[in-house]
Amino acid sequence: MHASCNLCAPITRSGLEGYRVFRMITEFSFGRMAVNGQICNSDIKIVAGKLVSDWWRKSGHLVEIEDVQDILNVSPEVLVIGTGAPGYMRMSDALRRRLEENNIELIVEPTARAVEIFNRLSKEGRRVCAGFHVGC
Repeated sequence: MHASCNLCAPITRSGLEGYRVFRMITEFSFGRMAVNGQICNSDIKIVAGKLVSDWWRKSGHLVEIEDVQDILNVSPEVLVIGTGAPGYMRMSDALRRRLEENNIELIVEPTARAVEIFNRLSKEGRRVCAGFHVGC
């Protein structure tokens, strides 16, 4: 299920067309995240400033190319992955290679730290997308 964030505004600076100003992730605790005022209780992605709720991956705690194809399609500068509170989620080698081939920087951190990084990059106006594992 895709949910568009209605609190975002289109970015008009050169190179960022199609991305939206993302106001911030204001809360994260195990099993809960507040994104632009919307409470999410499941894993999410942020794709070009739009919230994609209920992010399910093909292989559970392994993120594969198919799990982030929508992100690859929008060609971000940076992909931030939150691996859960204790950091159990991993990236496949194939995904790491694809990101490198497409010059997309990958940042993988436990979700609390990934949220901080995403907020900072978003505030700086970077073309950043993210996937957050909200639970384990």
